[in-house]
Amino acid sequence: MTRTTARLSVVGAAAAAPLLLLSWAAGPAHAHGAPTDPVSRVYACSPEGGSAAGSAACKAAIAANGAPFTAWDNLRVAGVAGRDRQVIPDGRLCSGGLPAYRGLDLPRRDWPATRLTPGGRLTMTYASTIAHAGTFKLYLTEPGYDPAKPLTWADLPERPFAEITDPPLRNGAYHLGATLPKDRTGRHMLYTIWQNSSTTDTYYSCSDVVFPGGGTAAGAAKAPGATAKTVPPSDGRPARPKSPSAGSTPVGSDSGARVSGAQDGGGSGRREAAGGSTPVAEATRGGSGPSAPLLAGGAAAVLLLTGGAAFVLRLRRR
Repeated sequence: MTRTTARLSVVGAAAAAPLLLLSWAAGPAHAHGAPTDPVSRVYACSPEGGSAAGSAACKAAIAANGAPFTAWDNLRVAGVAGRDRQVIPDGRLCSGGLPAYRGLDLPRRDWPATRLTPGGRLTMTYASTIAHAGTFKLYLTEPGYDPAKPLTWADLPERPFAEITDPPLRNGAYHLGATLPKDRTGRHMLYTIWQNSSTTDTYYSCSDVVFPGGGTAAGAAKAPGATAKTVPPSDGRPARPKSPSAGSTPVGSDSGARVSGAQDGGGSGRREAAGGSTPVAEATRGGSGPSAPLLAGGAAAVLLLTGGAAFVLRLRRR
């Protein structure tokens, strides 16, 4: 190889290095989201859902799906435009009518759930990696709801108990504040609709919750108005951390958020797996760009290529 050829090889390697870094860093962007506290079914049963993914309900849901809920943040339907009750069929509210998420619609009483207090303060942590404009609508099933039956629109009130528009994205999540209805006991469904205004997508999620009185959750309930704590795992391990900033950032205090209903308060509640007291939600993923390990890996690739090219040039000059 001539010196000119070696020089061209070095130039080519140096030019390719930034392209490699860009292709490495430009992995699939998750411009989506789902509640992690109170934990949604899709997140609890995902590979990131911790021990809840091994619960009987999640195993049944994954079996019905035929695949794990890896894309837990992608449960969205395009072009609904507010016609939720006309587009999403009864019995398929948790899946949004999408076959890829049909396991989430299984009617059963043992889904991983979060303990809440009637009339208490709720701070929902809705994980997302890229900000979208839009409105969150929070519904709670009516008194008398039976979790052993398919969820239908008739189980939900006509109007949400909270509606939050354009909250800020902080630490990889939206923090939605509201006051819960006072007249709920036992198991219920917290149904969240996120209608984007910056895209044509609408996101749907089901979060199973338990209120004191008539429920099957283990442990004593907190007094009304008190904030429940994360229940420690039953296997002796330390409790997993709550999602970043959950319950610490009042939504209504930010000028960029418009809230219909009560403002943000304390943490949402206590996570429970059916028949036990294992927290099911891990800390949410933060940031909207590539992670530090990703950038570090890309930089290492650049150094490797450029260093190798320089070594080849040095050998050719001898």
